[in-house]
Amino acid sequence: MVIVTTIRREVLTLPAAELGPDNPLPPLLPLDELHRVDDRDDLPREMARQIGYEPLRSLLPVRVRDGYERAREPREIDALVIENDRLRVTVFPGLGGRIASLFHKPSGRELLYRNPVFQPAAFALNGAWFSGGIEWNIGATGHTTLACAPLHAARVPAPDGGEMLRLWEWERLRDLPFQVDLWLPDGSDFLYVGVRIRNPQERPVPTYWWSNIAVPEEHRVLAPADEAWYFGYERRLRRVPVPSYGEIRQLPHAADYFYDLPDARRRWIAALDEDGHGLVQTSTDVLRGRKLFVWGTGGGGRRWQEWLTEPGTGGYCEIQAGLARTQLEHVRLDAESEVAWLEAYGPLSSPAEVGAAEVEAAEARLEAVLPRAEVEAAYGAWKPYADTEPGEILAVGSGWGALEVLRADWKLPGTPFEESTLGEEQEPWLQLLRAGTLPEPRRVRPPGETLVAPHWRDMLETAPATPHTEYHLGVAQWHAGDRAQAVRSWERALELAPSLWPLLRCLAVSDQEVGNHERAADRYAEAFDDLCRERRDAGERWTAAAAALGREAIEALLAVRRTGEARAVWERLHPATRARGRFRFIEAQLLFAEGRRDEARGVFEEGFEVADLREGAEAVGRLWERVSEEPLPERYDFRMR
Repeated sequence: MVIVTTIRREVLTLPAAELGPDNPLPPLLPLDELHRVDDRDDLPREMARQIGYEPLRSLLPVRVRDGYERAREPREIDALVIENDRLRVTVFPGLGGRIASLFHKPSGRELLYRNPVFQPAAFALNGAWFSGGIEWNIGATGHTTLACAPLHAARVPAPDGGEMLRLWEWERLRDLPFQVDLWLPDGSDFLYVGVRIRNPQERPVPTYWWSNIAVPEEHRVLAPADEAWYFGYERRLRRVPVPSYGEIRQLPHAADYFYDLPDARRRWIAALDEDGHGLVQTSTDVLRGRKLFVWGTGGGGRRWQEWLTEPGTGGYCEIQAGLARTQLEHVRLDAESEVAWLEAYGPLSSPAEVGAAEVEAAEARLEAVLPRAEVEAAYGAWKPYADTEPGEILAVGSGWGALEVLRADWKLPGTPFEESTLGEEQEPWLQLLRAGTLPEPRRVRPPGETLVAPHWRDMLETAPATPHTEYHLGVAQWHAGDRAQAVRSWERALELAPSLWPLLRCLAVSDQEVGNHERAADRYAEAFDDLCRERRDAGERWTAAAAALGREAIEALLAVRRTGEARAVWERLHPATRARGRFRFIEAQLLFAEGRRDEARGVFEEGFEVADLREGAEAVGRLWERVSEEPLPERYDFRMR
């Protein structure tokens, strides 16, 4: 009996860490991003141009997500399941629309690396990210800011008369609405994924997309290319022959291989086990890039693999597909235009061969089970349905898209951003839009998010110049690159503001950027004093603000050797904050700065885990070298190069 494709809700229970509150301080500077190159002179002209095309200046308007820890307990996670008689697809709409599982029923095989836990780590552009499954990376080079955020989801008619699941949201770094349509044709072994990114604005926008697929690390990865662009996290790209499976398995450190696919070649990538069974991903030609990421065999890579899951779980590698040849590039999306393509994911079985013959055999097998022309036809059948209005709403994302649609009166068929999704975060900006004034907060608390796009900055410039408005205007001006004017806005606000610490902190960041570290330390110390006087309770929002500002203040004070003042900040932090792994590490730094080397080493020996340790961060290892002559313990080794 043929089972008709269904979409249903499920609730899964996983060992999971809490996400915790977002960092309330505006991210005036981007977090460290490893994917950069120092020299583009020897690269192909198009690649060099796209690498230099509008990299991120900051994470604004989004917040950094660093409030999670590493204590896991059983928690419920909402899921949507798409199923036919061949495949069962499990999607987490509240976590970036991640496909957590792609299960092939006839063979009884899970086609993806499925993480048995939910453990955030600081890999996304704005922090929290988790490993496993298929993720949709949009915005800018790196893991999307939406990795742990909710997306809108709904049922939509599919091209074959059945149903498909639509996911959509407003990407805030570039102000681009996007959608991901998932459907399983009856009797098909392949999940079809239609993706569309639209630019409703009157100016071109840099665009980025990489579909990121986690697969078991022992699988052989195949792609139709003889050469690849190698990136070894040393800020250099170089063209190399595609390495063999054996060479990849012996790599000591993390590495990216961006396959250089010939223009006329079919776009696909596969990961197969020792018996030749596994997953293949293919697409229409618009999605031109393919990539392999491996952690390597070194201690740092192995430690990261353990960090992201639970003991006893196998490791993973990533196969990816993107709009450009490499992830370091951004692609121009013209004004009032869109880019769309179709992907397909499913099982592939192909015998192991030697060298190029293995790729040829796998491509022939792919053509037999899913012809290239069939993928093109599926795209043609899907495209008219991309504008179909959703039916039953299955999950709700943010209200930011609704705010932008209200502002510009944009018509975005297929991806409705309803006024009903507007919430507390959008309320002051809705008043600015409708009344021309940014309302003063109703109660004393850390400031909300700042919108920084040119149209919002223009509205802030013409609104009454209250201290609250001047604070947000300064943040928007900073994002636009007008740093001198941002400083003037913050300094004007200081004269009348009832709350000084948000302004002083912004000015301290500005001082650091121009090399005035003593004045930055003064302002950080003053800001933390003001926050301690102002905070009303030990609730989540105030505790997060004190932790974030305290961390920055201690680092600024230690940078100019004012250890006594740094210690004073430390002692005023909430005891629960001081017990967190990040702050245990800060305590070790503080002890070392005070000349208490043995006590600093004692913190290491007692053990700590910095939950928000950034991908590629080496600070823990560097401090260990200063407090001990012994080799870096495995638990603190996160080196990627």
